[in-house]
Amino acid sequence: MQKNEMKAKLLRGQPVVGVFSNVQAPNAIEIVGILGMDYVIVDAEHTAVTPETAEHLFRAAELRHITPLTRIGENTQQVIQKFMDAGSMGVLMPLINTAEDAKRVVDGVKYPPMGKRGLAATRSAEWALTQPFADYVRQANQETLIAVQIETRQAIENFDQIVRVEGVDAIFFGPTDLSSAFGLHGQIRHPEVVETIQRLGVATIAAGKIAATLAPTIEDYKRYREMGFLWFTTGVAQLLARGVREFVGEVKEYEKGRG
Repeated sequence: MQKNEMKAKLLRGQPVVGVFSNVQAPNAIEIVGILGMDYVIVDAEHTAVTPETAEHLFRAAELRHITPLTRIGENTQQVIQKFMDAGSMGVLMPLINTAEDAKRVVDGVKYPPMGKRGLAATRSAEWALTQPFADYVRQANQETLIAVQIETRQAIENFDQIVRVEGVDAIFFGPTDLSSAFGLHGQIRHPEVVETIQRLGVATIAAGKIAATLAPTIEDYKRYREMGFLWFTTGVAQLLARGVREFVGEVKEYEKGRG
């Protein structure tokens, strides 16, 4: 398996930027890789992505040397394992409400003794053709990345226990779902949302974990970067929409001037 360059940068204290792949297009992943993104998160929570579909998206990321992760919508070992075996180098698991929820993610991603993942001659192991299983297991347990998503009131209440779960590398704060939990649907920059992310983000960093969140704009990036966050995400569709709007707006403005 490839070295997880995203994880390596985070461990060096360097920020990373990447995208949710909410459009299932391998070429789009190649493009963001060529343009300098550090990683892609294949979104299998809010899309119809299956492990079979995801495998092609992982290949595109590998081709352009960016780290492929998966946001998986079901926190069970067999579901996690299918995406990991297909080539995901880590997991962002949503709706983590307790320490037990977080431990289940670790169990699904990591091989024994760190977790409970089943071992087989899969794509992630290069079908056991290139190295002994023991070497692959050591490498996989070292390179795979685990992030758990905080997005509910229950998760906030149990945060002190969640952040201490061994094997969890990063805590991802979902501002959209947090805004919804507070009855502020879609207000991701509302003071209550920002204050919660800041307070828990500082606690995450103090616990020796990576603090991560959504940064659709450079203003969002600056805000959370100043707080010590290292992991920032936006969406492929959002970047496409921004570029199209800008271009169409420029064309319309030009045509108005011709009128």
